[in-house]
Amino acid sequence: MKKIYYLATCDTCKKIMEDAGISAQSGFQLQDIRTEKITPQQLSEMKQLAGSYEALFSRRALLYKELGLKDKKLTESDYRDYILKQDTFLKRPVVIVGDRIFIGSEKKNVEALTAFLS
Repeated sequence: MKKIYYLATCDTCKKIMEDAGISAQSGFQLQDIRTEKITPQQLSEMKQLAGSYEALFSRRALLYKELGLKDKKLTESDYRDYILKQDTFLKRPVVIVGDRIFIGSEKKNVEALTAFLS
């Protein structure tokens, strides 16, 4: 399976996809998480590859601060519920290639993704 979960309105996601050569033409299934919500099953599959829901959770989301989540002790169940309720809590993009997962836009992650796809 070759799949990417991203936001079509996110310039960072678009740049990463362009740099890594990710497109429908390159065999990837594209899922804009704003127009096609993540299902509980899809999130569970991501968690299996990532090791935890926390690894998929974005602390950069504006709602993270607005809801005061930085002052709370969140559980794996909490991370899962927040990601399913609000797409901005998913670190983006999430790229799955076979049994490998690449999460987020950190430089080292993008470099690893690009090298893997080369």
